[in-house]
Amino acid sequence: MKIALVVENSQAGKSDIIHDALTSVVKPMGHEVFHYGMYTPEDKAHLTYPMNGLLSGVLLNSGAADFVVTGCGTGMGSMLACNAMPNIFCGLVIDPTDAFLFSQINAGNAIAMPFAKGFGWAAELNLQDCFQKLFETEAGLGYPRERAEVMRTNRGVLADLKKVTCHDMLTILKNADQELLKTAISGERFAEYFYPNSQDDDISAFLKDL
Repeated sequence: MKIALVVENSQAGKSDIIHDALTSVVKPMGHEVFHYGMYTPEDKAHLTYPMNGLLSGVLLNSGAADFVVTGCGTGMGSMLACNAMPNIFCGLVIDPTDAFLFSQINAGNAIAMPFAKGFGWAAELNLQDCFQKLFETEAGLGYPRERAEVMRTNRGVLADLKKVTCHDMLTILKNADQELLKTAISGERFAEYFYPNSQDDDISAFLKDL
């Protein structure tokens, strides 16, 4: 699995902590982590939480990533921004129970986390435990297990609803504020990570033309 990490500007100073916690858990599982920034508070690519959603939409809809880990001060802004995009189902994950239940019940493809609120002593241990519960088991098995079929049906209903409430990603990119989009994809490693992994030629071509 290709896991993308996207960190918003107000929490960029914690970027290394978040990245290290994620990679320490998922790399032994065989997953790849691609850190799209921010890396430090001084980065030229200054990502706001709306940009987190836009960038996550680009990554997931192009196939450049299979899963996105993002967040902001409370996690709520990034969650809302991600869920505004087509084909993204993003949950707010605060603790390992949230991570487990989101994976087993909702089987989404993105999470948003609070990197300021409640981020105190041993916060990196909570991050590791969340990532462990999120990725250690096949998603969508259900909890409780006997309700797995009902949950699978509901996920399908929600996916169908999203198809009629959202434009396709390329249409969104064409109609979005172009300066906002340019900033969202201006991270120093975006081109290095995105273009070799993207599976959508139209999205790739449009972004290259920017």
